Amino acid sequence: MSKSNPIQMTPSKVIHLPIDSIKSEVESVLAHRNVIIQSDTGTGKSTRLPVWASKLGRVLVIEPRRVACTSLAGFVAETLSGEKGKSAADRIGQQVGYAIKFDYRFSEDTQIVFATPGVVLRWFSEDKLATFDVIMIDEFHERRAETDLLAALLVKHNAHRLIITSATLESEKLSHYFNADLIKADVSSYGVTISHHANDSQLMPSGKQLELRVKPIVELALARGGDILVFLPGKKEINVCASALKGLEEEFGADVIPLHASVTDGDRKRALHSASHQRIVLATNVAETSLTIPGIVTVIDTGMERRTHQRNGRTALALHAISKASAKQRAGRAGRISAGYCERLYGEHAPLEAFTPPELEREDLIETMLASACCGFTLDELSFLSALPDKSLNSAYHRLITMGAIEDNGSVTEHGKLLYPLPIDSLFAHLISGMTSKTNKEAMCDLVAILQTPMSVWKRKAGDLALDNVKAWNQTLCDAVTSIAVLRGEQPEEIDVDLLGLDEARRLAVSLREAFELPQWEAASCFQRESFLRNVIDIAPELAFVRREKRQQAFGNGISEVVLSRDSDFAPEYQAAIVFDQFHLAGRGAKQTTSYATCMSPLPYSWLADANIGNIEVAAQVERNGEVFDVRHQVYAGRVIAQFEHQAEGASLLRAIVNQILDGALMEGVGETSRTQIAYWNLYQQLIAEKPLAPVDVAEWLEDKLSELGVETVEDMELIGDDDLHFDGIPSWEFDDFVQTYPLRVVLPELTLSAEYFRFKRTVVVHHVCGNRKDGPKRWELPSWNGWRVQYKKASRVVDVK
Repeated sequence: MSKSNPIQMTPSKVIHLPIDSIKSEVESVLAHRNVIIQSDTGTGKSTRLPVWASKLGRVLVIEPRRVACTSLAGFVAETLSGEKGKSAADRIGQQVGYAIKFDYRFSEDTQIVFATPGVVLRWFSEDKLATFDVIMIDEFHERRAETDLLAALLVKHNAHRLIITSATLESEKLSHYFNADLIKADVSSYGVTISHHANDSQLMPSGKQLELRVKPIVELALARGGDILVFLPGKKEINVCASALKGLEEEFGADVIPLHASVTDGDRKRALHSASHQRIVLATNVAETSLTIPGIVTVIDTGMERRTHQRNGRTALALHAISKASAKQRAGRAGRISAGYCERLYGEHAPLEAFTPPELEREDLIETMLASACCGFTLDELSFLSALPDKSLNSAYHRLITMGAIEDNGSVTEHGKLLYPLPIDSLFAHLISGMTSKTNKEAMCDLVAILQTPMSVWKRKAGDLALDNVKAWNQTLCDAVTSIAVLRGEQPEEIDVDLLGLDEARRLAVSLREAFELPQWEAASCFQRESFLRNVIDIAPELAFVRREKRQQAFGNGISEVVLSRDSDFAPEYQAAIVFDQFHLAGRGAKQTTSYATCMSPLPYSWLADANIGNIEVAAQVERNGEVFDVRHQVYAGRVIAQFEHQAEGASLLRAIVNQILDGALMEGVGETSRTQIAYWNLYQQLIAEKPLAPVDVAEWLEDKLSELGVETVEDMELIGDDDLHFDGIPSWEFDDFVQTYPLRVVLPELTLSAEYFRFKRTVVVHHVCGNRKDGPKRWELPSWNGWRVQYKKASRVVDVK
């Protein structure tokens, strides 16, 4: 390892942290072996360990969240010695830096770099992280897909000293996997009093009316004193709760502060630094680990989070109850400065999962498989902490093969190398690269930038007037057209735009356009909607959905189903659409999860038919001037998207001829004779044969026979005689006796019956076919059927015939 001058802390900035008690032990072990640090959040491991490790060389710290990267880099920069008079912000990028999507502040001389897993994976694909000596994976217990893959790659490559921090995972299992020593660091606590606010002790967490349930608990905590941390599932719930708590800000003089991945730097600093007045921090589970919020006395835990899972072969984000491990982590955020309180909005004995399942077990593996291939390894070559699901592996493999991103042996293609560096889902990267014109490519870059921004960038104003005005501007109410216009600043005033979200989307658009050597969005080319959407269908036909015939709010593509979201103005007259984006809400069971389509582009059936998607089915056959034609339906996801006639040929023509024979239109009498002979042959096999043969289907037998005779056209039938279609079944000397003993049809005065035989029950059931006789048949007028029980069935009524 390349050693460098160790970083020193500025004495005035040094604050004693619980992790400091194990400093000498960590430095001693780390000099020779990998190390695992197990400790609760708040011990100081994220800020102290990188500094201690810098004695061994350049340090890379992998943080699961962007907010943690920038905040921790700033905190460490404050504690390190540097030029006098310089602020922490000025120091970032010198001794300490960070790298997140769209924001890099470090140089080759930066000794400690905090980075998100996605960024680090791309660096690994370039040079196997050759410029770093020590790699630290922080908060490994979260089991993010990218950190699990990085761990497997680092273990396989075996060229760095590793530090792994974990709060809850099995320590022995980790020690064996990373070939590391385990060191534990305890954090002192003043104790946390846990209360549950639920009528039922087994009540599970719920996302319904969170703001109404949170507000009274916040009032209670404000009266108690100290800062309050409220855990909410996402930005949407944070904004709703912030609005509901506005009155409390004025009444108590408290400050309501949002904390999520896309907050402003100002809000982030307000959340992470103490203040003289009470604070109410509304946070996602970004505050569960990595970040320590000072001054928290009360934690309010809604028990909800947004978690990824597989939905129809793709990764979806949906509301989900947290695990017991997460609940423990959240409660541990209180009790650090004084006696703490945790108020849970669910039952004390709610059946939560013990641990949150690793992302690799609940997400699709497309991105993971492509990333691994770009790093020089197939997933089969790597050892993971837990096994990857075979179904997910097979699905990812076939999807990437279809995209042309990997070879049959799993190695990456040139197209895959183009897709991987783009900071977007591989499907969207594939859509951009597959666009056949420059204008379509530009349009897709801008649309993807909107869709891949984690917050909602735009929303139509409410009301019929606003809808009418938007429709006058965007006649088809195409969400894709509106999204592209919003990014380019061309939307009407009826569209409300989130400026923070728009800024992030435009930064992504800049990155994508640069990657594809396109002009920037300010100089965007006009695109033609039809050409654009037809291009999408050609590249990714699975994005095309059609309305369900009976449930008009639902759409299917033959694989999955989505429901029209209120966020889309998709018009009722359209029967098909490209669904670019979805969100998912989970019900009580996994199968009750509902997918909502949020970005829809209407299109006519004809565009789908032109793309040759769906299956061709023969719906009927018609005869015209002696020729047979198939009436063919092009069917997609259960809907007929096109109908046309095609001259019958091959198997279809033979089927038409067979139907005419059986109907008596061709070779009169042959169809009925064949039907009778084959029916009795099947019965003979059932009742008499020692080694019964499989039943013969009369239509299939006739088709095979005509094929053997070389029939290819209707004219060929002129060369076929009745004897050519004779069925060699029951020998002629047995046939009459067998038919008399075991008739399939019995005709009596005013009553016609069909007979069904059950050999092992020795029972004959005669079914009413037609006739006006009120009473059933008498036993004496039926065939002898010696030794057989006889029953008569009419409708659902069955009686024994005596």
